[in-house]
Amino acid sequence: MKADEIDYTIYGEEMQYVEIELDPNEGVVAEAGSFMMMDNGIKMDTIFGDGSHKDKGFLNKVFGAGKRLLTGESLFMTAFYNTVPGKKRVSFASPYPGKIIAIDLEKFNGKFICQKDAFLCAAKGVSIGIEFSRKLGRGFFGGEGFIMQKLEGFGKAFVHAGGTTAVKELAAGEKLKVDTGCIIGFDQTVDYDIEFVGGIKNTVFGGEGLFFATLTGPGTVYVQSLPFSRLASRVWAAAPKGGGKDKGEGSVLGGLGNLLDGDNRF
Repeated sequence: MKADEIDYTIYGEEMQYVEIELDPNEGVVAEAGSFMMMDNGIKMDTIFGDGSHKDKGFLNKVFGAGKRLLTGESLFMTAFYNTVPGKKRVSFASPYPGKIIAIDLEKFNGKFICQKDAFLCAAKGVSIGIEFSRKLGRGFFGGEGFIMQKLEGFGKAFVHAGGTTAVKELAAGEKLKVDTGCIIGFDQTVDYDIEFVGGIKNTVFGGEGLFFATLTGPGTVYVQSLPFSRLASRVWAAAPKGGGKDKGEGSVLGGLGNLLDGDNRF
């Protein structure tokens, strides 16, 4: 399906946002909670599913929205339309530090596969669906389960990633091993599977998980340096436990500082 042709600018370094320019009657759909700001004259509307089945009957709308539940997303998305003459702008922000990547689906033959929580926004007409894994091993150990997200259509979509991003162009048969959480997305021509790390020391003491994701070309692969799951686990590990205030954090005394300043609760 041909999507609206939108222009855009990405601003910022560590905490980016994308500003999308809409001509009259053009629109963009986005995940709930990603909206940042918009010009006067843009209409915001909550829609069932992604809006790509607008003229295809109620059952198609229900089916499109139901697929989103399997990826852990809401049944609803937010659409923004330019309803007045002249160009108007609407902006969407990343939910955590990292990069926003523009994906031109025409260059990927109308389909791009990405992590379940990677999608940010897309031109009206792009379909946001699910991609099932046909491989049992990938489903159980691939980090993303049996389901990934797929973006289909012929227009621009935007995904977000944590930390710094890398783009790898794989030749036919060329294999890349990646931490399962570090994948942003890849071309539909890329074969995605998992591989056991191997070795007793690696398995027990390696600290890198038991499996790699293996991506085999031909095709394009996008990789992130800081998956949100890794960031969240580090923040959780560093957070004070038991509701107390850790005044000794980072000092030589450590927890002993709590005793010296009178905070001796255990």
